[in-house]
Amino acid sequence: MGTDFEKKEDSAKVFSRRAFVIGCAQGGLLAVLGGRLAWLQVAQGQRYKMLSDKNRIDVKMLAPSRGEIYDRNGVKLAENEQNFRVILVPEQADSIEQSLRELQKLIDITDHEIEEAIEKAGKIAKFVPLEVKDKLSWRDVAKIEVNLPDLPGLSIDVGEIRHYPLDEATAHIVGYVGAVNSREIKGAPMLALPGVKIGKTAIENRYEQDMRGVAGSSEVEVNVIGREVRELTRKDSQKGRSLSLTIDAGFQTFMQQRLAKEKSASAVVMDAKTGAVYGLVSHPAFDPNAFTRGLSAEMWEGLLADPGFPLTNKAIAGQYPPASTFKMVTALAGLRAGVTSAGRKVHCGGYYEYGGDRFHCWNAAGHGNVDLIDALAGSCDTYFYEISTDIGIDNIAATARMLGLGEKLGFDLKEERPGLVPDKNWKMGYFGEHWRPGETIVASIGQSYLQSTPLQLATMTARLVNGGYAVKPWMTGYIGAQSLEKEQWEKMDIDDAHLALIRKGMHKVVNHRRGTAYKSRIEQKGHEMAGKTGTAQVKKITLKQRYAGVNNADLPWKQRHHALFVGYAPVQNPRYVCSVVVEHGVGGSSTAAPLARDLLAEVQRIAPAKTVLQPRDVMEG
Repeated sequence: MGTDFEKKEDSAKVFSRRAFVIGCAQGGLLAVLGGRLAWLQVAQGQRYKMLSDKNRIDVKMLAPSRGEIYDRNGVKLAENEQNFRVILVPEQADSIEQSLRELQKLIDITDHEIEEAIEKAGKIAKFVPLEVKDKLSWRDVAKIEVNLPDLPGLSIDVGEIRHYPLDEATAHIVGYVGAVNSREIKGAPMLALPGVKIGKTAIENRYEQDMRGVAGSSEVEVNVIGREVRELTRKDSQKGRSLSLTIDAGFQTFMQQRLAKEKSASAVVMDAKTGAVYGLVSHPAFDPNAFTRGLSAEMWEGLLADPGFPLTNKAIAGQYPPASTFKMVTALAGLRAGVTSAGRKVHCGGYYEYGGDRFHCWNAAGHGNVDLIDALAGSCDTYFYEISTDIGIDNIAATARMLGLGEKLGFDLKEERPGLVPDKNWKMGYFGEHWRPGETIVASIGQSYLQSTPLQLATMTARLVNGGYAVKPWMTGYIGAQSLEKEQWEKMDIDDAHLALIRKGMHKVVNHRRGTAYKSRIEQKGHEMAGKTGTAQVKKITLKQRYAGVNNADLPWKQRHHALFVGYAPVQNPRYVCSVVVEHGVGGSSTAAPLARDLLAEVQRIAPAKTVLQPRDVMEG
């Protein structure tokens, strides 16, 4: 047995070993912790800094301003107005419904709007902001700002709302913007931003990509409740390009007011030489501002139920039989085919017989012996019946297409319709039947299967009076500061002498006492107009009704004939052409011609052809 001293010495050695082991363990642990700290702070410091920033930095996409739309003189047709709105970010709200109910105590917001916001929040990513209510008054903005701590997830945002100063006058030209649907938003994150709207119709839709602009971004520091503390970095958005149109705002308004005297009508006024459209109206129209503000169900139903089809741009999409305005096409086809000439005369006894069938002239008493000029002036059906059987439908159709009928003209608005010019191949392909001579007779005066738009009729007239150049209508002059120069129009294969005969006939229609539009002439020297009337049959009056003395004007509105007129002015130097269609207007001479006279007189007074579109600083995107 050892001594007490030896026992104490052994105990001290054991303690020293234990202390050493524990010390080593502690040292190792500290080394591990130190290494980990070094790894986190040095090697991974940047990564965790970024993760931390994500908790306190909010990156927002900034919606760009939409480009404006101007007329040829710089008058605004579409502009942006300041719009205060309340925004909801779902992930920042403890309870979306609770936040919205608190908001309801402060401003006028309906239960339906709350339910709609909750439904939308369930369909989008929780970090994506959505618009709850826009067009807030300054008083509403102040109430919300003061109470933001009690409105988690909600905030005030300043955006823009589209405004159309001329209201209905330019509705079918400029169009309107609307909310983005799920199909349109794919591949374009910017379109998910609150309040962003895209073009739905007309120019707003046609040049959507140009006017939309490029989104910017902003990094803002936020506190624990999501309130913005300060902006750290900012990349401004790029405003969309502005457009300048060939339209004259004052003249466009004049046209709209003049056509508003009819129940349903459309008109186009364009430059015969350049193709620039100065005015294009379809009545009735609609207020495009109602679509940006939010259209009620009642208003929408009212637009759909209106017999004048206010949502349809009838000037480019309305398709009508060209009626007697087409006689100029038949006349030109006959001249080109050598079938008729200035000296050929036809006797009109009030009808034309062919193959055992009788085709009536509008004048039951007949026109007597008429030549080409007289036939155009008096709109004698019999003359064109007779020459059409010698010309043939294929020759008539070829001339019609050369003059711009039967196909889209590539106009700026996508709503444009092609119309229809039938021929033998068309009927065989569509009906599987052969073309009959009697159908050529009916087509020669603009009836049968023929369909045309007011825009096509204006183009046809321009090509007849500008020397035979294949001018096409256009409306967009500049995109930003980029000039859209129009190519030199191609000279068509038409004899100038033939065109002179057609113009002579059009002159006599308006300026000779026997002309069908003599009462609508312009008497101001140097401003005289020429043209051609047309009456498109909608419903044939039966023999029984004729004997009973029933006139077309006595029928219900929907069964009355369409009234048409095409014309140009001034006569000595054709520059402005006009086409007018008054739906169920009964007669071209009584209804459409006076309307066209007023338009051609006014456009000569303001003379927009004398001005040249130039880039403007305010239009630069």
